[in-house]
Amino acid sequence: MGVVNVTPDSFSDAGLHFEHDAAVAAARRLLDDGAALIDVGGESTRPGADPVPLDEELRRVVPVLEALAGSPVSIDTTRAGVAQRALDLGAELVNDVTALRADPELAGVVADAGAYLCLMHMQGEPRTMQVSPDYDDVVAEVVSFLEGRLAFAVSQGVMEEQICLDPGIGFGKTPDQNLELVRRLDAVVAIGRPVLVGLSRKSTVGKLLGDPAATVGTDAASVGAAVAAFARGASIFRAHDVRSHVEALAAAAAVERGSVTP
Repeated sequence: MGVVNVTPDSFSDAGLHFEHDAAVAAARRLLDDGAALIDVGGESTRPGADPVPLDEELRRVVPVLEALAGSPVSIDTTRAGVAQRALDLGAELVNDVTALRADPELAGVVADAGAYLCLMHMQGEPRTMQVSPDYDDVVAEVVSFLEGRLAFAVSQGVMEEQICLDPGIGFGKTPDQNLELVRRLDAVVAIGRPVLVGLSRKSTVGKLLGDPAATVGTDAASVGAAVAAFARGASIFRAHDVRSHVEALAAAAAVERGSVTP
């Protein structure tokens, strides 16, 4: 899943793809590099981010989605109105960091469209989520939350076989809690739905290289963390540098099956 943030304030690529032409060009490069899906977002969810109005989010993403018509695209949004417009324009998946908690109408939009859905765990909300994350057992609590949100989505008519789950690396967790989630990712996988991980360039992969003040991680460290997640059962990887992830994960998969041929 290649990342295209049509925002001025995302944590890694702030402003790089804010102009529509730049966003479309970036998406096409990511597809050429092997992305199976392009995740287009018009509202930053980095720590400390403030929300944007609905009309501004639409203004950012609609021209990009229109230009990418026919390409495999997901929409990174918490709003039913944005999701509906994106699905009308051909998006296949709605990636909701609030797991259907922000907008009561979003589940119905996804269900009516027969679309795919990603449910993510987040403690708190983007503006304050990193102030003081607190868990008794981060893995058990994330698993319990995702099980509950999965059940809710299905109760609203979303097809279970079209739902994937995201433990929410960096969303209301300390670096050690993020690493513990990856280390014990099998517990999330055991829920029975495909697991998406978004480790790419997160501050945790910067801090593990010895810089406690790091706000962005390197692509090399991101790839290493993704391979570790793959070994524990993750099957969808949200990444900024798609080519390096595709090549590393192809090698890891070949080792796993013991064959060069898929």
